Amino acid sequence: MRLPRSAGIAGILALALMVSACGSNRFERGVTGGAIGTAAGAGVLAVAGGPVLVGAAAGAVGGAAIGALTNECQIDLGPQRPNSC
Repeated sequence: MRLPRSAGIAGILALALMVSACGSNRFERGVTGGAIGTAAGAGVLAVAGGPVLVGAAAGAVGGAAIGALTNECQIDLGPQRPNSC
């Protein structure tokens, strides 16, 4: 049985959101965001039938930029939110 394309894309996006960039400084958030973006971009284009390397590159750039340009107080982490926010 083959998984519908939309279900695969939804699953990849849900996984990317669940493991969103984490870290206590810009470098850590940039690295984890880039790694997660790489996997998500490659996965989405693999499911969609596009060039996987292009998706990986775009995801890496986007994830690293978002991770590096945000701080831990801009994202609602729930109970794990630092006291310094």
